[in-house]
Amino acid sequence: MILAAQFNSFVHPLAVLMALPFSITGALGALYLSGQSLNLYSMIGIILLMGIAKKNSILLVEFANQQRDAPHSLDLHAALLAAARVRLRPILMTSLASVAAALPPALAIGPGAESRIPMAIAVIGGISLSTLLTLFVVPCAYALLDRLNTSR
Repeated sequence: MILAAQFNSFVHPLAVLMALPFSITGALGALYLSGQSLNLYSMIGIILLMGIAKKNSILLVEFANQQRDAPHSLDLHAALLAAARVRLRPILMTSLASVAAALPPALAIGPGAESRIPMAIAVIGGISLSTLLTLFVVPCAYALLDRLNTSR
């Protein structure tokens, strides 16, 4: 409901939330491949990476909406291309910084880091997959769901 109020639409939050299944899939896949368990720490990591994935999607959708509402008002595909081009660097910087911050616990460097290995692996796997797929799926979902939007 908060996203619907932010975007003044019930359709655009659906495009934003399309990134969340990819974050869960990446986290569970990384945990499985590394032989780690799904525990309290890995669940905390999943919550963290879902927030980052949602933020990345909001960056794309919000900028595309701004481009469509601007005085020069671009069409749908031009606005999505502009949003992808302009917001790619902030999305990659956030994702790479999060992965870099999760590397020391994933490698068990430091005292007590062994218990945080599942959280770090979930964050690394989930952010990697969700960032890669968010850059493609969210604009596609935005374009498909825009047909349902009655405010334009």
